[in-house]
Amino acid sequence: MSIVLPILLVAGIGLVAGFGLAMASKYLSEPVDELKEKIREALPGANCGGCGFAGCDEYAAAIREGKAEAGLCAPGGKNTAVALSEILGVDVSAQEKRAYVTCNGDCYRAKTKFAYSGLNSCAAAMYYRGPMKCEFGCIGLGDCAAVCDRGAIRVNDGLARVDRELCGGCGKCVTTCPKGVIKLLPESYHNVVACQSTEKGSTVIKQCDIGCIGCMKCVKECKHDAIHVENFLAVIDQSKCTGCDECALVCPRGIIHK
Repeated sequence: MSIVLPILLVAGIGLVAGFGLAMASKYLSEPVDELKEKIREALPGANCGGCGFAGCDEYAAAIREGKAEAGLCAPGGKNTAVALSEILGVDVSAQEKRAYVTCNGDCYRAKTKFAYSGLNSCAAAMYYRGPMKCEFGCIGLGDCAAVCDRGAIRVNDGLARVDRELCGGCGKCVTTCPKGVIKLLPESYHNVVACQSTEKGSTVIKQCDIGCIGCMKCVKECKHDAIHVENFLAVIDQSKCTGCDECALVCPRGIIHK
């Protein structure tokens, strides 16, 4: 009898607790947002951050709340765009993007401050702000290549280079690069400037043999008002650029590319 009473007491407590949990799950739980769930299921689950959000869950929530466009998922491509079009009832066009290294300063053209001999990592080299004189250029130790699942990035002559045929546009390299040298650019872009230095031209010349010096030749040559120099750096307005290549032809530093 002395054993039965404690057993009954514990069983009773268990029943009461179970009933309480059941009621709490029924009346206190958040209702499932079916549309958000469908959007999330349509996304590939790469959680790459290429869309500008921390992961697919956050991106799905942003689409559901109307805070983000639905065509930003590069890894999902056309399949995801088609699925989202059906779910949302609107035409979703996949924005094909590829990684692009906005630097041309390889080991032959970019000048160094010192010979780096630490960990073979761009992030580690940034402890000393990098070995390159240019504060905006590629360090070239391959952190981007290490995170690329497709093997689309190689470091040649101290400069990261992207094989656009292999690149899936996931954006992992973009978030990994400590210098912000790699950008995800739409395939629709005609020309891009392979430099991001905002130093004065006289300073750039001392740092790199191929950096933008803000000479304005490209601006004067462009008949479409598509390129301007801002903060000593040439910037292309893609909405006006026709891809005529006149700016590339007159650039004395050879930094404007297809």
